[in-house]
Amino acid sequence: MWKSVHVVSPRIWTRDLHRAWSTWGYRLCCQRAQPPASSNTQSSHHPRTQAEKAKRRRERQKAILSSDVNDVELNWSEKEKITYTAPLVHGEKKDTSLPFPQSYSPEYVEFGWYQWWEKQGFFSPEQHSKLPHAADNYFSLCIPPPNVTGTLHLGHALTVAIEDALARWRRMQGYKVLWVPGCDHAGIATQSVVERKLLREQGKSRQDYGREKFLEEVWKWKNEKGDEIYHQLRKLGASLDWSRACFTMDPGFSSAVTEAFVRLCDSGLIYRSEGMVNWSCALESAISDIEVDSKQLSGRSLLSVPGYQQKVEFGTMVTFAYPLELQEGEVAVSTTRPETMLGDVAIAVHPDDPRYKALHGKQCRHPFTDRLLPIVTDSMVDMEFGTGAVKLTPAHDYTDFLLSQRHSLPHLTVIGGDGTMTSLCGQWLEGMKRFDARERVISALMERKLFRQKRDHPMSLPICSRSGDVIEPLLKKQWFVHCQGMAKKAVQAVEDGDLQIIPHFYTKIWKNWLSNISDWCISRQLWWGHQIPAYRVTLLNSIDIEEEQWVWGRTAAEARERAAVKFGVNPDDITLTQDPDVLDTWFSSGLFPFAMLGWPQQTEDLKHFYPNSILETGSDLIFFWVARMVMLGRELTGQLPFKQVLFHSLVRDKYGRKMSKSLGNVIDPLDVISGVSLERLQEKVREGNLDPGEMVVAKEAQKKDFPKGIPECGTDALRFALCSYKAQGEDISLSVSQVLSCRHFCNKMWQTVRFTLAVLQDNSLPTSLAETYPLSSMDRWICSRLYSTVQQCEQSFESYELHTVTSALQSFWVHSLCDIYLRSCGRDSCLTVQTLSRTLPACVCSPTQTPHSWSTGIFLRRKLTSPWYRKWSEWRGC
Repeated sequence: MWKSVHVVSPRIWTRDLHRAWSTWGYRLCCQRAQPPASSNTQSSHHPRTQAEKAKRRRERQKAILSSDVNDVELNWSEKEKITYTAPLVHGEKKDTSLPFPQSYSPEYVEFGWYQWWEKQGFFSPEQHSKLPHAADNYFSLCIPPPNVTGTLHLGHALTVAIEDALARWRRMQGYKVLWVPGCDHAGIATQSVVERKLLREQGKSRQDYGREKFLEEVWKWKNEKGDEIYHQLRKLGASLDWSRACFTMDPGFSSAVTEAFVRLCDSGLIYRSEGMVNWSCALESAISDIEVDSKQLSGRSLLSVPGYQQKVEFGTMVTFAYPLELQEGEVAVSTTRPETMLGDVAIAVHPDDPRYKALHGKQCRHPFTDRLLPIVTDSMVDMEFGTGAVKLTPAHDYTDFLLSQRHSLPHLTVIGGDGTMTSLCGQWLEGMKRFDARERVISALMERKLFRQKRDHPMSLPICSRSGDVIEPLLKKQWFVHCQGMAKKAVQAVEDGDLQIIPHFYTKIWKNWLSNISDWCISRQLWWGHQIPAYRVTLLNSIDIEEEQWVWGRTAAEARERAAVKFGVNPDDITLTQDPDVLDTWFSSGLFPFAMLGWPQQTEDLKHFYPNSILETGSDLIFFWVARMVMLGRELTGQLPFKQVLFHSLVRDKYGRKMSKSLGNVIDPLDVISGVSLERLQEKVREGNLDPGEMVVAKEAQKKDFPKGIPECGTDALRFALCSYKAQGEDISLSVSQVLSCRHFCNKMWQTVRFTLAVLQDNSLPTSLAETYPLSSMDRWICSRLYSTVQQCEQSFESYELHTVTSALQSFWVHSLCDIYLRSCGRDSCLTVQTLSRTLPACVCSPTQTPHSWSTGIFLRRKLTSPWYRKWSEWRGC
């Protein structure tokens, strides 16, 4: 194809081209010329129904996964393994002069490259100046920092595949690229893991250690286990700049967190107040909304709750009566939490409810506390729910708290932070666990003949995802962030086009949520995390000790100076006590796009790479992380933290179910890359924290889905499979059989190159690319296909539609190159493959492509856009 020393044999044209043209040419070039089929013409081919297609797909997947793992893996011999994966000096370049193995092996292909890339500094933006095609453009992004406690799942793998493809694509275009890795300290998760470890190994709680010693144990655990995430990212081939790796508890990052808190306090956006929070009695801490799971109950259910030996009943509605004061009659109320009735302060009814018209302004008498409960009217009351009369417990219910503010009602806390009843309940309940008190209250109501009924009631039960405890809404003094003003700016940024959200349909969700946002509780009652830089002030000889006085500062010395100025006293007359609480993990991670670059210092990285070019993450983080980054970034830096937000869909199992340990469908990406036996999969289930019933379900699901384990697929196949799904739409139902199919495609490429190299021999290779040019019409045709493929890939990258990129690459390689060109042209034009393998975008399917191909790919792509090449692209005949 590329040199004028050979002429294609007429015999080859007659035999091979005729066969290829009869198969593909008519389909490629003449399809549009066919007249439309008549509507009354009966076709001999009956299209399969969707059900038949689905059945065939399931059978194909079952056949692949049920076959012998060794057969699917296309294994190479032990001798080859010894030869090709001999230990290298760390960072030494891999020797590729050895003959290729007979079949594609991920272990061979991926072995040794990453360490060399890293040692050479290919992922650092400082490498940019060495590129022959360097352009004066910048591209930056950060990886959504995974929790230091966990391991990567397939959702993380999808994030890595997309972001790495974008980073490598921009490097190929000559951009100066910075992709920063990071890890989140994960306050609640990490503290819980270490607490369980110490309790299991030494029988001690964190209180036994004390705060300082316990934090030493946490750091010790982090230093031992915390790098596992980074190992997995390297295994996935992520081209991250490891010299800038950022942990949210690093000294520099911690300084940025302190600076952000002080600035927001100074501007009045952070305040301390009593507010309703999600409270975990097991952790004795407030938790964020994302750490609350909703368990749907259809009716009466017995559930295990931490701290209780017997299962607790949920999913029932209890109705009881409050007797009217100074007159005959009663008001019946219904509740799913009868233990909270000790904190009732009023009864609310709808003003238009005819059943209670005569009771407006009347009072009821509490049967246990003798407290008078006024009957108030409010349009928020649902007349159809229960009896239409609602008991108000402002200290233990979000809606009741809002109603109490509108009607100036008191707040009585009857359940403490440890989940036991407080002294306000009386001696008969004080110190009793809340769900034990529930049964005691119902029995007491029966004794007083005030109990009316108990019936099944479908409900959503809030569960702490970290401890499994039932969430208790509690009224606590906490630090909050005013969000309404910042949220309006975030909405306006999207409406003005300053911030682009992809796919576009998320803009409506963005606007609706931010338009109804409430203030954000940012304090947590933990020890692991950024301790809040606020100090309670005690003045010498102060009489008023009830009211809290607070100051804040970057250091204790600065806080003392602020307190002296604020209260007009001598600094020596001030005693400061730092708040023991820590900041919400989402507060620190919300600073990540600029704190990772050295903010608040005006570093060179901040100057060149902020705002970030794009943020790519899962759609489930739109509120908890993305919105808060936008609000905090604009407030603290005066700029949006990024110009575009690309959301990908959630990864589910092949049945469309959310991946869950209790279902046994969670897949570790490293298990897909390296392969894993069924025995090891089941061993992982046993190592988890599932109860016996869930463990049985998980194991059975694994036996059904992976009867012989998961075959070795390799990083390239996994990434190609993930990118081949349409990520900007519905959730992705990933099947391991799809990954295996992509591995087969990798083998197709492997065998094509092996065949080409065997035919060409080294003496047939041109000494330089400048000598090559197309010779025959078939050569011109394959070049036109190549040009079209490159164009399609480029356009799809620009619109972030990676599934179109993978489709174009696969279609070109399998159909145009292998099925038509190689079969038609034979040995005389097989040099094409050698060149094409360096021309097509390698960043999607192959993280193991050497970085030197970036410059080669750009060179060839420029040749493809030259005038004579465009002329070929217009040619459509054979």
